[in-house]
Amino acid sequence: MPIQPALPLEDWPSGFRHFQARLDPPAQASLLAGVLAAVEAAGWFQPTMPRSGRPLSVTMGNLGPLGWVTDRQGYRYQPHHPDTGRPWPPIPPTLLDLWDEVTGWPAPPEACLVNRYREGAKMGLHQDRDEADLAAPVLSVSLGDDALFRLGGTSRRAPTRSLLLRSGDVVVLGGAARLCFHGVDRVLPGTSDLVPGGGRINLTLRRVTRP
Repeated sequence: MPIQPALPLEDWPSGFRHFQARLDPPAQASLLAGVLAAVEAAGWFQPTMPRSGRPLSVTMGNLGPLGWVTDRQGYRYQPHHPDTGRPWPPIPPTLLDLWDEVTGWPAPPEACLVNRYREGAKMGLHQDRDEADLAAPVLSVSLGDDALFRLGGTSRRAPTRSLLLRSGDVVVLGGAARLCFHGVDRVLPGTSDLVPGGGRINLTLRRVTRP
């Protein structure tokens, strides 16, 4: 049976899909354990803003052939960790299967950005447009504490709307929604005990190059 979004989203941008509880608790725990083992072995890094050098409130890791980084050199994808120079660990097969099942995109993702939100962390409104292939969808997986997700339009001044994302939820930004501004206003601490030490892990899968 084809996968259907769990919420009626007629008023949301075309191509935006929200799959509530797409991953059940055992699947969440298994995925998180594998992701944390890979990222912690490779090492988390502290991203900073290009111009100011101000640190973001999240810490980051990457999985896959390419990883997204930001520092004084700017926003970019690269095949190695910015601190150690080592290649990124591979994307887990579970996430590759999820990409195929939910997006239907004919080429696999090349990057899985891992954002770790501790209490007080957030992500300002932004577009995902550092990729050469802007037609490919972006897939996001939420693990851990609930988060208040905000989605706008393709202009920063466009009206926005909010959606509560819970552990196991999956979001797809495709079609007209691919370049919509989006962000995380806040994480609600204590709403999940999945992540060791508390907080939220967000996995963002992207296709970077044109196949």
